[in-house]
Amino acid sequence: MGFRRHGPFQAGDQVQLTDPKNKRHTVTLKEGGVFHTHKGSIPHDDLIGQPEGSVVRSSGGTAYLAFRHLLADYAVSMPRGAAVVYPKDAAQIVAMADIFPGARVVEAGVGSGALTCFLLRAVGPEGSVTSYERRADFAEIATKNVEKFFGGPVGQWRLVVGDLVAALDEADVDRVILDMLAPWECVDAAAKALTPGGVICCYVATTTQMSRTVETLREHGSFTEPHAWETLVRDWHVEGLAVRPDHRMVGHTGFLVTARRMADGVTPPPRRRRPAKGAYGEGIEAV
Repeated sequence: MGFRRHGPFQAGDQVQLTDPKNKRHTVTLKEGGVFHTHKGSIPHDDLIGQPEGSVVRSSGGTAYLAFRHLLADYAVSMPRGAAVVYPKDAAQIVAMADIFPGARVVEAGVGSGALTCFLLRAVGPEGSVTSYERRADFAEIATKNVEKFFGGPVGQWRLVVGDLVAALDEADVDRVILDMLAPWECVDAAAKALTPGGVICCYVATTTQMSRTVETLREHGSFTEPHAWETLVRDWHVEGLAVRPDHRMVGHTGFLVTARRMADGVTPPPRRRRPAKGAYGEGIEAV
């Protein structure tokens, strides 16, 4: 991974310029280049050689704060084929699916590549991420986004254009991440690929998708009791004595479901908390 994360700015670096109204622009520096805005122009040479966290002024006099962008900023601003996994959900996936340095991760539904970037950062140079994407156009966009962020091809990433169920050729993987419309269709393939103790993590948008995913994991017999949740993020306005929640918040973006792969031949113990009466419909008894 060749992308520089610290030190003075150099040609080829991606720099985020933020104006006084917190509007952000991402610029790839090159010698002799010029960034144009309606508030004036900024020669790239004014930034090259400067330390990160510098202030540069446009020809119109507007001050811009210059930093290398964070992955969270890059993820929400990258060119999109499919919708991106937002940083709040990517952070939950990395933490709750326990993506660790050196892990072997399989991802299905690469979309625009946002989650792939988070996974690659988490597994580090000793790990690997294999991404499966059905649509070639999405795969092309994701490749450009991932390589732009990391500064070139990433050796520990393999992108396969095809369906996970038909194309999966790996075994003893540590984590399987499913970001797709019907993750329940891939549960059996994920179970065969995962090592005992491995984690499956599914990202879905609707309650019906979440319900079917959970029930499929339960019925499969190779996983622990699924855990389903969502994450809501609310910023706060802090200005002197005016301290209050922001009027807007990042509410529902998706649901996450995780479960762990059990050892072969082991039956999960029965749930001690019985479902509510009627939870499975009229006349249907829950096990």
